[in-house]
Amino acid sequence: MGIFSNNVMGLYNLEAENTPIAALPRFDFVQPVPPEKHYLRPLSWALSFPGVWKHKSVIRRDLKGVQPPYLLLCNHNSFLDFKVMTAAIFPKRANYVVALDAFIGREAIMRKAGCIGKRKFVNDLELIRQTARLLKQNQIVVYYPEARYSHIGKQAILPEALGKMISYLQVPVVTLLMHGHHITEPVWDQVDRGTPVEAEMSLTLTKEEVARLTPKEIHARVSEALRFDDYRWQFENQIQNAYPRRAEGMHRALYQCPHCQSEYKMTSAGAEIACSACGKTWQLNEYGKLRALAGETEFEFPTDWYEWQRKNVREEIEAGSYAFESEVLIDSLPNSQGFVPMGKGWLRHDKNGLLLRGTHAGEAFEVEKSVQSLYSIHVEYNYIDKKLDCVDISTLEDTYFVYPLARESSVTKISLAVEELFRHNNR
Repeated sequence: MGIFSNNVMGLYNLEAENTPIAALPRFDFVQPVPPEKHYLRPLSWALSFPGVWKHKSVIRRDLKGVQPPYLLLCNHNSFLDFKVMTAAIFPKRANYVVALDAFIGREAIMRKAGCIGKRKFVNDLELIRQTARLLKQNQIVVYYPEARYSHIGKQAILPEALGKMISYLQVPVVTLLMHGHHITEPVWDQVDRGTPVEAEMSLTLTKEEVARLTPKEIHARVSEALRFDDYRWQFENQIQNAYPRRAEGMHRALYQCPHCQSEYKMTSAGAEIACSACGKTWQLNEYGKLRALAGETEFEFPTDWYEWQRKNVREEIEAGSYAFESEVLIDSLPNSQGFVPMGKGWLRHDKNGLLLRGTHAGEAFEVEKSVQSLYSIHVEYNYIDKKLDCVDISTLEDTYFVYPLARESSVTKISLAVEELFRHNNR
């Protein structure tokens, strides 16, 4: 659960650095996760409510009398999501689906807090079993189905399997749509700006509707309920973000210049994002709009710029010209004992999928993910001690945090390409 934040100390399991991959113990996803221990609930409230009050969070509820058990689906932008969610269900408790790296060094308390471990973007039947068992105990089970913080304050693709899972579980679905969390703490610069936020918690699907609708119809209903654009919301509601470095780090998500079309030449500082190739500069104002300091303003909102990049990646894929290769640094996360440094390797991404190669403890290894196996992928910006961007490649047995070393590269583009390749192959 996000309220137990990570720090660099203790994140690495250096004792396993020379242990063969096959000999490393694996996280136990089968062990039943209990409901959150009652004695931990005051702790979660104490850790959550100060942040909710700081951001003057307004939570509107329209649950039409629904009571647990139900599935709670939330959009995902920042660490604040977990705090607002805790306030939204107060005083009830819940179980939470949480990425495995949040368990490092604290697996016991995470389990007691009701957290269900998960590797990102892999099909996991144990997760469904854990969820079904907890719902039978009249629990609220919380999912962040986007499975990552939004890169630019806009909804990400939801897995098609989500509708099938909801259809199988046969419980009501409640959504918590939060606004402004990307504005106050964007994933590319996780410094809390303290700006106001709001959220709507509503009953999206009754149990009867879940029973009646097809998985495809359920997916469409949930996707629509979780649709958002934080920059437009900010502007329409005139939410002021006076933080002087509000655009610093934005170039990690907006990697292509809309003026000269150059990739990987974007920089950002203070309230400005600029292209080092052509020199054009845009300013992000206090209300979420972009303005070119000279010439045409190609995109008023960062979300539109991001979707323009997606369109360009799609065109590369359709033309058959998309490919990425780079030497990489690799960390493995087989369990909750910490990252295992694996040294340098090589990553390739193209129309055949992702291919990661490396050597660890004297043994060569290879991880291959087909286009069809990945509808999306998780990336991290400026991650922990390396201060590099990385892409996470998971199997059921391991997660590899892969840091491209090529100067001209973008994990954001890799992420967009994964999604567009999947879409292209499923047309």
